[in-house]
Amino acid sequence: MRAVVSIAAVFGLVTVIGAGAAAVTLATSRDVAPLRRELARSYPLHTGITATVFWIGEPVGNGSTENNAISAYDDRWLRHYGGVDPVGPRRQAPWFPPFRPLENPFYLDLPYDDFLNSGRPRAGRMHVLPWAAQSAAAVAAAARAGTPYSLMKNRWVEVIHVRNGERRVCYGQVEDAGPYVYDDAGYVFGSDDARPRNTLAADAGMDVSPALRDCLGFTGLNNDENTVDWRFVDDAQVPAGPWRHVITARQVFWP
Repeated sequence: MRAVVSIAAVFGLVTVIGAGAAAVTLATSRDVAPLRRELARSYPLHTGITATVFWIGEPVGNGSTENNAISAYDDRWLRHYGGVDPVGPRRQAPWFPPFRPLENPFYLDLPYDDFLNSGRPRAGRMHVLPWAAQSAAAVAAAARAGTPYSLMKNRWVEVIHVRNGERRVCYGQVEDAGPYVYDDAGYVFGSDDARPRNTLAADAGMDVSPALRDCLGFTGLNNDENTVDWRFVDDAQVPAGPWRHVITARQVFWP
């Protein structure tokens, strides 16, 4: 087996990618506690999903139907991140933008928003989201305080991309909803590897940030020619890596 080793010591990251789609091993940083995998649950794997690229500060047009200075969950996403997240040029490990972001540059969206445009929680979300019961106390506390609480925002996702026989595994947090569809529970939470309901941009079922794009080794800066496998993961399943250097914790922000 031929192995390609990438080291970003400042983040305690060691990635070993084996040929022939072999597994990726990521070392545990001194700054991150050992993974407690026995406490984590397993979520279904979604395979062969087209992933397109979006970025904080992306304007409407050229394939984007949204003003990405804001997100589904944050009306000041651009300000809270610390600036426009540049789509180019291509980045090298650890794949951060040319400034220190205030929130995680490894972000993505999925086509399920657990709120309606009115700001009310989407009906059935407590039954649809597999981890809803674990967050019931936080949801109830937010309701008593009169503040919105999203069960999607900040959720971790494992993303896998195979290119030229090399299997790359990276991690990101859900920070927006889309692409194009916002209530596709059957695809996002289904256990039968359902296809996205969206039919635009080669049936795209996920947008990824520039950091995730380059971590995964996508072709092109912004196209619909890359596919991924993905699944939700619990925090305990997320290994050390640059995606853990700045973790987004802000909840819904609608001033």
